[in-house]
Amino acid sequence: MNVERRFKMKRLSAMVLVLGMVVALAGLALAAEKEKEPDATLKLSEGQVAVGIGWSWGKGVLALKGKDYPFKVGGLSVGDVGITKAEAEGKVYNLKKLEDFNGTYVSAAAAATVGVGAGATAMKNDKGVVIHLFPKTKGVSLKLAGEGVKFTLEK
Repeated sequence: MNVERRFKMKRLSAMVLVLGMVVALAGLALAAEKEKEPDATLKLSEGQVAVGIGWSWGKGVLALKGKDYPFKVGGLSVGDVGITKAEAEGKVYNLKKLEDFNGTYVSAAAAATVGVGAGATAMKNDKGVVIHLFPKTKGVSLKLAGEGVKFTLEK
């Protein structure tokens, strides 16, 4: 029985060691992503906030490779009472093709939000495009609606 217990302890120790290494490597990957230059930037303005609901919509501009592309956004929530307009700026990662920007973005994994900052949010669409969105309106914290945030390039 003592041998069996010793074997279980060694196995548990090995599992803890492997888990620790996975967490450490994920942290290194996250740090590398954080330092990576964004593929594009965006500015969100003309946002309107429905009083009492907190749901908002707006328009913005995506800056990619020296060109500006207007877009519409819906489903972003402002977590502060009394805010009727909001502005934000963002960094866009993993944007390989312009059309990949379109889509519904959901909250990125909790680990992906590390280092984004207070009041900011990290979101990702089904094409792997990641947006780190930072509020420019003082005192505003941004939250995603339950069904996500929809970004649509205007034609």
